[in-house]
Amino acid sequence: MNQIEKNKYHETKSHSSEEFLFNTYPCSIPTDFPSVPLHWHNDMELIVIKHGSAKVTLNLTPHQLSAGDILVVLPENLHSIDCAIGDRLEYENIIFKKELLSFATNDITMSKYLTPFFNGDFPIVTHVHMGYSFYSHFVKIINTMDVLCDKKEFGYQLAIKSCLLELIHIMIRHPPKTEENKKSEKSVDKIKEILTYMEQHYTEEISIEKIAEICHYSPSHFMKFFKNHMGTSFIKYLIDFRLIKARTRILTTEESILEIAGDCGFNNLSHFNRQYKKKYGITPSMTRGV
Repeated sequence: MNQIEKNKYHETKSHSSEEFLFNTYPCSIPTDFPSVPLHWHNDMELIVIKHGSAKVTLNLTPHQLSAGDILVVLPENLHSIDCAIGDRLEYENIIFKKELLSFATNDITMSKYLTPFFNGDFPIVTHVHMGYSFYSHFVKIINTMDVLCDKKEFGYQLAIKSCLLELIHIMIRHPPKTEENKKSEKSVDKIKEILTYMEQHYTEEISIEKIAEICHYSPSHFMKFFKNHMGTSFIKYLIDFRLIKARTRILTTEESILEIAGDCGFNNLSHFNRQYKKKYGITPSMTRGV
């Protein structure tokens, strides 16, 4: 997949205003949405767990986060967020465009530190928790940004930029003591290619043979590759992806369940109801309180 195609289908939602390329907002699973499927974007993101525990993946590496933990997501990193069925997860999203911290290209802070940082050239701790010596300082800066955003006093944008630069300084000054378990860039790009095709065609029938052909793999090699990197079969992942799409529409629209099921790739309503109840523990109708 070339860069133009990849950029066309990854998440392009704007998380900030043109005036100030920074935003922070609370999120809840399952109140706001059932989960956050694997995706990527050009922004940098900090995911701060406030309540509950989260099952997240970052570039195909799984992490279990608890209240107080922070996940650092660099631009273009594949990531997802979920929690166990019946649990409630509350977290804060801090997201900003790297252009917010741009300086002249001949500025040493840009060429020596910021550009390599955003490109992922520095080894950094991506799962920040209380076990790290810099944790309390890290959290203090995040709390300061929250107060600044609440009050929005004159000049608060300057203070926000200062806080972000301080966070980056902490990260590059405290690399992980051991190399984190990272999947190869080639594997991550291949998964992005698969997810892009699935996002485009999940309403249609997708056979193992077809998706394997898209990847230039044999069906058997594709199934092994996907299971090794995603921890589940492609068919199960596709069903779960369709169910997440369906649940979101059930919660946010008044469309009929039959229509939603068909639009999300389920040609048989009974099959849809069985899979939905298996995943969420209730039927689609019960989700709406019907």
